[in-house]
Amino acid sequence: SFSRAGGEDKWKVGMEDSNLFGRGQLLNVSYADDIDRRSRSIQFADNHLGDSWVSLTAEYSDNSDGNTSAVSIVRPFYALDTRWAAGGSVYIDDRESTLYVSGNSASEYRHERDYASFWAGWSRGVRDSLARRWTAGLVRDINHFSDVANPSLPSVTPADRELVYPFIGFELVEDQYETSRNHDQIGRTEDFLMGRRATASLGWASDALGSDRDALILSASASRGFGDLEGRALLLALQAGTRLESGHARNAEITVNARFYHRQSEKRLFFASLDGTAGHALDVDNPVYLGGKTGLRGYPLRYQAGDSRFVVSIEQRFFTGWYPFRLVHVGAAVFADFGRAWGVNPAGTEAREWLTDVGFGLRLAPTRFSHRKVFHLDFAFPLNGDDSIDSLQISFRAKRSF
Repeated sequence: SFSRAGGEDKWKVGMEDSNLFGRGQLLNVSYADDIDRRSRSIQFADNHLGDSWVSLTAEYSDNSDGNTSAVSIVRPFYALDTRWAAGGSVYIDDRESTLYVSGNSASEYRHERDYASFWAGWSRGVRDSLARRWTAGLVRDINHFSDVANPSLPSVTPADRELVYPFIGFELVEDQYETSRNHDQIGRTEDFLMGRRATASLGWASDALGSDRDALILSASASRGFGDLEGRALLLALQAGTRLESGHARNAEITVNARFYHRQSEKRLFFASLDGTAGHALDVDNPVYLGGKTGLRGYPLRYQAGDSRFVVSIEQRFFTGWYPFRLVHVGAAVFADFGRAWGVNPAGTEAREWLTDVGFGLRLAPTRFSHRKVFHLDFAFPLNGDDSIDSLQISFRAKRSF
């Protein structure tokens, strides 16, 4: 595979079998090269371990700047009426990370993370079209930072974090789904949750459990759909999270997302999205970026950085009905993006202005793949920014939606 976005290339070569020995298991061996690192990885997944609802995923990557190991075993809430769930995961990562100013590498640091989570959940099933679920568990999240061994950039080293905490969570899901076609996919049936969904989680980290601080860890989310997908529909989502340390909010972040669909005909659809993030006292390793892969298709990767951002995109989507050789559905789009980042950038200061781009693109949805990917070939024209930006940005990448 090959992709290009924000002026940077990424390529990957490998072999994958998603039905290993006819048992529905996945085995993937690959080599990838992008702006951040080169990786050799192997992945195994079985969503029905031993013909059960237990899923197992294991992955190992040998990277040019470190390595990554991950194992997850989960028996999920696989249906709205499922009465119990449980799971655990372990993630160990060692890498070199880079901070950016105006799309250019500005500083670097080494990040070693040791994460583990174990939890169990229970529910009474669906009552009055609502599923209520409770979860409880334990998280160990250790983050150590240091200078890069042979630095090529100035070092900005974040403070270490060691958090060990029990948590309790709640989830509410309304049994209100709709199916449609030609919205985010091409020629495929799509499922949309139009009802209410809300989650909340509360955890407490203390030195008695091995943490390096006392902290109240909060997270919450909510989503809801309005309207009719065959006419006009609006999907709203909100996410928030923070740590309260000594009465002060740390790494606080609120994200709002809105998606609007207007079906004009069988082959035409107008789409608009709004994405906003507001951050406060963010961890140094958690900056907010805006650029070629994060909302502004006409600009380089990570072109603006801070603790907050706002971006609006509008698209006129076309579904051609063309299905050459019964291999790929073809669509097209005309689009415009508008946005800006602001706030603290730990790597340094930069000039920030409201940015706008316009463009057009081709959409290809292969039907002989097991993954629901849509390939984007976009030609985007930035309307402002500094003189270092090319007047035409060409991107080619696979995404999960139109």
